[in-house]
Amino acid sequence: MPTDPTGRWPALNTPDWQASARTLHLWTQLVGKTRLALAPMVNHWWQVALYLTARGLSTSPIPLGWRAFEVELDLLAQRLEIRASDGARDGFELGTGTLADFHARYMEALRRAGVEVKLYPAATELEEAVSLDTDRTVRRYDPDWGTRFFTALVQVDRLLKEFRGPFLGKASPVHFFWGAFDMAVTRFSGRRAPRHPGGVPNCPDRVPVEAYSHEVSSAGFWPGDPSFPEAAFYCYAYPQPPGFESAPVLPPSARYEPGLHEFILPYEAVRAAASPDLEVMTFLQTAYAAAAELGHWNRGELERPR
Repeated sequence: MPTDPTGRWPALNTPDWQASARTLHLWTQLVGKTRLALAPMVNHWWQVALYLTARGLSTSPIPLGWRAFEVELDLLAQRLEIRASDGARDGFELGTGTLADFHARYMEALRRAGVEVKLYPAATELEEAVSLDTDRTVRRYDPDWGTRFFTALVQVDRLLKEFRGPFLGKASPVHFFWGAFDMAVTRFSGRRAPRHPGGVPNCPDRVPVEAYSHEVSSAGFWPGDPSFPEAAFYCYAYPQPPGFESAPVLPPSARYEPGLHEFILPYEAVRAAASPDLEVMTFLQTAYAAAAELGHWNRGELERPR
């Protein structure tokens, strides 16, 4: 099967990709928890997310008294960089090692840059309990996989922003959530949703209750994990309207995953498509349309003609 010859959609299923993905996931949790500790609260926890830059994933500026600072995982140079508005900066190289060592280096780099912060050290939204400050397991990381993942995220970010554009209602930014390790964008119907039941692993119920306080149609991308090792775009609705799982979502390579309660479009199908952009946009549009139509959204008020 042919794959994208441009290199814009690189293969992600390299040897040891799962180990590298889990390591990067845990690093983003420490960086994200820095935002959680210091950034002012925003509805649906939007203040904790990371954002794509031209080199990797960043906190964006975080207020710190009269100063501001940002933390970036540079996935081209394979470095963690800390930069402050007064010119202070610090950082270190990314590579295989223990979380305890990464945590110690990170906290020391923050202190050298003039940032004092206390972080909650338990990993969030993972089935396994991981202590980010004391875990001595050697976590492998392949820089090549990190760069491949970043290259894919550049395309994901671009297409999710294009998809977000015509929606006139409330919509999230395109942002990267370090809990689930996914890039996402969410549209809102404007109506309150039933209280979320919670039950997210290693995550207080107040987190999903706030995140899903209103009806949503959400779309995004994740690289897969040991429980579902297929990189894919996804779309879901909360609450899920009756009949959503049987909706005619396109392209033909898309399918509904009952265990996830989501439609997915496999990343490999995107790589193999004659037009990866069209493949992804068709999926995003038809999955959203299914959620909006079956959920009786006021589409005339919420959408700009394309």
